[in-house]
Amino acid sequence: MNELSNRTKGIIFIIASAFGFAMMSAFVKLAGDLPSFQKTFFRNLVSCIIAAIFIIKNKESFFGKKESQKILILRSIFGTIGIVLNFYAIDKLVLSDANMLNKLSPFFVIIFSALFLKERINIKQSIAIVIAFLGALFIIKPTFNLDIIPSLLGVMGAICAAAAYTCLRVLGGKEKHYTVVFFFSLFSTVVIFPFMIVVYKSMTMTQFIYLILAGVFASIGQFGVTLAYKYAPSKEISIFDYSNIIFSAIISFIIFGALPDYLSVLGYIIIFSASFYMFLYNKKLDKSERKGNS
Repeated sequence: MNELSNRTKGIIFIIASAFGFAMMSAFVKLAGDLPSFQKTFFRNLVSCIIAAIFIIKNKESFFGKKESQKILILRSIFGTIGIVLNFYAIDKLVLSDANMLNKLSPFFVIIFSALFLKERINIKQSIAIVIAFLGALFIIKPTFNLDIIPSLLGVMGAICAAAAYTCLRVLGGKEKHYTVVFFFSLFSTVVIFPFMIVVYKSMTMTQFIYLILAGVFASIGQFGVTLAYKYAPSKEISIFDYSNIIFSAIISFIIFGALPDYLSVLGYIIIFSASFYMFLYNKKLDKSERKGNS
């Protein structure tokens, strides 16, 4: 793999991450009618153990620097809420629908970065955000009854994920990725535990194995995306993260015999187009900035 360019390595890792998260979603859905808190607990317990092994092996810090604690806690709060909501959406919606709604998070990152990091939103970014939300409406298919709740919670999950990613932007490279994953996974496991006990449902061995596998594939997803952004900037490779939707649609058809309807597919195309537009715009911006600095 050494002969590959950093950008190619980044693309390989982001696609591996997308596959990991798609498989995680499938195993979460296969675990059946278990509470979202229970699914979140076991998913993050596995991630916590795997991250701890990496920390011990690399002699890194478990809880990070003192000045990073507040941001790490905020990232963990938003990340935990985001996962619970996402898992609920996965249970109730077609797999690719739930995952596509979760992919709205980059657009919310732009909004949060403007609100809290004082980064300017330009007209092109604003247009991309509006187009992405129009695409989301085709997936949500708004109705005036309770059927809309899973879709709305899926969008809320994307908002929480975006808040967590904004916290990661504030952290920058101040903490090792092992530490960030461990802190978040441990925080989530401890906070979710009492809720899980209240709503706990007894599991079959098969369900337990599915949840453990969900945790393993979630770890592949988390470390994959971390390594991807180590090798290449987000603006160059983030578009490849949408391969998650292709994986999810294939898995959904093979395992669950479910396919998204034509309105959802139209929504996917609209959201992907908005993302692709932002990808090309960022590359162009990056090129002009490099010219300006040379």
